[in-house]
Amino acid sequence: MLRLLDVPLVPDPSGALWWAEERLLAVADLHLEKGSGFAARGRMLPPYDTRATLDRLAEATARLKPRTVLCLGDSFHDRRAAERMHDADHARLAALVAAVDWVWIAGNHDPEAPVGLGGRVAAEVRTGPLTFRHEAEPGARGEVSGHLHPAAAVLLPGRRVRERCFAGDGVRLILPAFGAYAGGLNVLDPAVRRLLRTPFQVHLIRGGKVHAFPHSRLSPDS
Repeated sequence: MLRLLDVPLVPDPSGALWWAEERLLAVADLHLEKGSGFAARGRMLPPYDTRATLDRLAEATARLKPRTVLCLGDSFHDRRAAERMHDADHARLAALVAAVDWVWIAGNHDPEAPVGLGGRVAAEVRTGPLTFRHEAEPGARGEVSGHLHPAAAVLLPGRRVRERCFAGDGVRLILPAFGAYAGGLNVLDPAVRRLLRTPFQVHLIRGGKVHAFPHSRLSPDS
């Protein structure tokens, strides 16, 4: 459990954020069809990232039963990604979208609405004291964003653990990338660090659980 402007939120081990009071599930940076996008440019990756991402998304929605799902931008890796989806994956995603109030928030990779999948498109969504958008804005309060793919490294006895994470300071929260092939930027990198007040906290995802660490326990990348 964490609090953003005193709103209780749950960082889910899937990488989604759950707001139980509103029955709202937020995910960021699915980057669907990243594998096929890389393949088109000659860099071959196993073509299973979309299916793996949809598996995790379907599990989270079935378990939590949200009324609203917010996808906080970069849901698709590029503007042609939806066209490259396998028919079965496209149909599965369309069924997930049809089951709830689904909102596609525009990202820098996917500024236009996906074709044939339903849902509605928004630049941002405001619910109560919170604002959900793709990219963090300087000075924002009550903001939930994605875009930066935060990850954290923690020194444990005899080892160093690095995993994707939720990063927040009680005023703003940055969600981890949900996509199977989405990488992670260390939260101590200036691009992330400049947005968060000290002290801040991370909720690191590892082994099907979420583990909270203060910023003082974090390790930079070499």
